Amino acid sequence: MILYNVTVNVENSIVTEWLQWMQEVHIPEVMKTGLFVSNKLFKLLNEEENNTGTTFAIQYFCQTMGDYKNYQDNFAKDLQFEHSRRYKGKFVAFRTLLEEV
Repeated sequence: MILYNVTVNVENSIVTEWLQWMQEVHIPEVMKTGLFVSNKLFKLLNEEENNTGTTFAIQYFCQTMGDYKNYQDNFAKDLQFEHSRRYKGKFVAFRTLLEEV
């Protein structure tokens, strides 16, 4: 099993709207690619006191590296562009790829 993890720190001023858009639009669009078998959305609980944002981890699970590569090659750019266009300057994201052992 391959875990594609996207960690996003979102400005507090847009958290509610961002979270709704992620749950109702973005995550369903990623899942519609058919390359992931499940997903989970987590909120970081141990934020730094002076942090001006809220951090989330969106986890997408796929069966093989081939599925992940297919997603990256054919879908990721457009889906990430829409997120960046919509929330430009109001988030920071990084991605990690893990393999279940």
